[in-house]
Amino acid sequence: MECPRCKNSHYWKDGFAFGRQRYQCRGCKYRYTVDEKKWEKSLEIKKLAINMYLEGLGFRSIGRILQISYGTVAYWVKKYGSQAQMVIDNQEGSVIEMDELHRYVQSKKTTVGSG
Repeated sequence: MECPRCKNSHYWKDGFAFGRQRYQCRGCKYRYTVDEKKWEKSLEIKKLAINMYLEGLGFRSIGRILQISYGTVAYWVKKYGSQAQMVIDNQEGSVIEMDELHRYVQSKKTTVGSG
């Protein structure tokens, strides 16, 4: 076992934190645990959440389905979205998706007010 910070293999036990054994590095005095954190989500869950977002689900609905916080989902999308490279395709699309907003705007009767 090595220190995650300085990769030194000299350490001593330093008590317990949340039921897990803690260690302290003799070189840099960094305190760490070796066990995997149970609240960390796997890479598969993160990919699933991002794919669900790309399919059109909202942060809250993804959070309810995967039983995680919607803030966590938003953080993952923002983090991986900034890492992803934008693919620019100059070809014209053959399928166009319309939503209800077009029909709502056409059915609006009043023209009074700003805008």
